[in-house]
Amino acid sequence: MLRNFVGLFLATFFIAIFILLMQFMWMHVNDLVGKGIGIGVLAEFFIYAAASVVPLALPLAILLSSLICFGNLAEKFELTAMKAAGISLFRIMRSLTIAVALLSVGAFFFSNNVLPKSQMKLWALIFSLRQKSPELQIPVGEFYDEISGFHIYVREKTPRGELLNIMLYDYSDGFDNAKVMVADTGCLSASADKRFLMLDLVNGESFENLNQQQQRATGTKKNIPYRREMFTHKRIVIDFSTEFNRYDDSMLEDQHVSKNVAQLLQSIDSVQALSDVRCQEQSKQLISERYFGREVNPQCVIPEHVTKEEKQIYDLDSLWAKLDVQQRGQVLSIAEERARNYRDQIEYNAILLEDSDRYIRKHEIELHRKFTLAFACLIFFFIGAPLGTIIRKGGLGAPVVISVILFIIYYIIDNTGYKMAREALWPCWAGMWLSSFVLLPTGIFLTYKAATDSPLFNPEAWKIGAKKLFIRLKNYETQYYRRGVERLSGRKVRDRRG
Repeated sequence: MLRNFVGLFLATFFIAIFILLMQFMWMHVNDLVGKGIGIGVLAEFFIYAAASVVPLALPLAILLSSLICFGNLAEKFELTAMKAAGISLFRIMRSLTIAVALLSVGAFFFSNNVLPKSQMKLWALIFSLRQKSPELQIPVGEFYDEISGFHIYVREKTPRGELLNIMLYDYSDGFDNAKVMVADTGCLSASADKRFLMLDLVNGESFENLNQQQQRATGTKKNIPYRREMFTHKRIVIDFSTEFNRYDDSMLEDQHVSKNVAQLLQSIDSVQALSDVRCQEQSKQLISERYFGREVNPQCVIPEHVTKEEKQIYDLDSLWAKLDVQQRGQVLSIAEERARNYRDQIEYNAILLEDSDRYIRKHEIELHRKFTLAFACLIFFFIGAPLGTIIRKGGLGAPVVISVILFIIYYIIDNTGYKMAREALWPCWAGMWLSSFVLLPTGIFLTYKAATDSPLFNPEAWKIGAKKLFIRLKNYETQYYRRGVERLSGRKVRDRRG
C-alpha cells in the first residue's frame, strides 16, 4: 500500500507542480519575454517559483494519489477481499495515515523555514526583472517605441545588423519640441558600461523645432521655422541601461511573506503593543483636550455678570437662553469650527491605527496559512481515500475529474476566506480556517460511509431510496386525506345532531 501510494504521490506532485508553475509563469510572462535574460536567471526564477506553488500542489497531489490508489484497489476487488478477511478500512489506511501525517509535519516545516526564504528571493528577482530594460529588437516596417522618448522606424535590415532608411522621432524634450531625423543607414550599439545606447546615422538630415530656444533667449514664444541640418555622420547617445541589476533581498525582510512563525509572532506582538499605546495616547488626548479639559470663552458662552460660584450651577440650556442673537451666532460658529477640527483629528487618528491593523492582519493571515497547509493535507487524504473506495474507479479518468472539482471548491472557499480576513470583515483565524471547517465534515462523512460500505454513489441505491421516499410521501398524503375526510364527516354528523 505504501509503495503504491508513494509512487502515485510523486508522479501527481510533479505534475501539479508543472501545471501550477506554468500558470504562475503565464502571470509574469511580461517580466520574462524580450528582456534578454540568461539561462541562469531563468532557472533561478523557475526554482523559486516552483517552491512558491508547493502549498497548492501538495494537497492536490495527496488528494489525487489517494483517490487513484484506493480506486484501483476497489476496482480490482482487493479491498473487498481485505474486508472479507476481517481487515477494517481504518487498518488498511493505517500506514498511509502515518505517512500523510509525517508529510503534513514536513509541509509545516517547509512553509515555516523554506518558503519564506524562497518567497523573499522570488519577489526580489521579479522586481529586478520588471526594472530590466527590454532587449533591443527593432522590427522592420513598423515603429519601435520601447526606448523612452524615441520612436524609430526602419525600412530594411541587412544580415550584418545595419539599419537602412531610418526615420527617428525624438520626443525627449516634449512633443512641442520634437526632432525628426532621417538617414540612409545606421548602426545601433551599446556603450562599454552598458548604460547608454549609441545610434550612428550616416547620410541624413534632421529637422528641429526652435520654439524652446527662442523662449529661453527672449522669454517669448513665437512661431519660427524649423532648423534643417544635413550631415554625413551623426551619433546620438541615449540613456538606456541594458544591465540586469538585482535588488537586495534585505529590502523584503520586513514583509510578512518572508517571516517564519517566531518572526511573525514577534512582529504581531510589537506592532500590537505600539498600536495599543498609540490608541491610549489618542484617547487621553481626546478626553483631556476635547471634552473634559476644554477651555470656555467667557465672552461668548457665560455672561459677564455671572459670578464664579454661579458658573458651576449653570447648564447648557440656561446658558443658551441668556445669550442674545449675536452671541448665539458666535457660539454656533465656534462650535462648528471645533467640531470640524475634532472630526479631522479623529479621522487622522483612525488612519494611523488602520495602518497598524492592516500590518497585523497581513502577519496573522500568513501565520495561520502555515498551519492550514499541513491540516489541508490530512483533510484531503481523508477525502480522497474514502472517495476512491466508494466510487471504485482507478486510473486517470474519473479520479482526475473529481480531484479537480474538489480542489476548485477548496480554492474558492479558501480564497473567499482570505479576502474576508484581508478586508477585516472576518477575524483572521475564521477566514483562513474556513476551507478546513467546510471540508473537515465532508472528510468525516465520506470516511464513515466508506467504513460502513454505504453505496453512496451507486445509482441503484439512489433509485431504491427515491422509490422509498416517493412511497412514504404517497402514504403520508393518503393518510392526511383520510384524516381530513374523517374530520369533515364528523363535523357533518355533529351539525345534523345540532
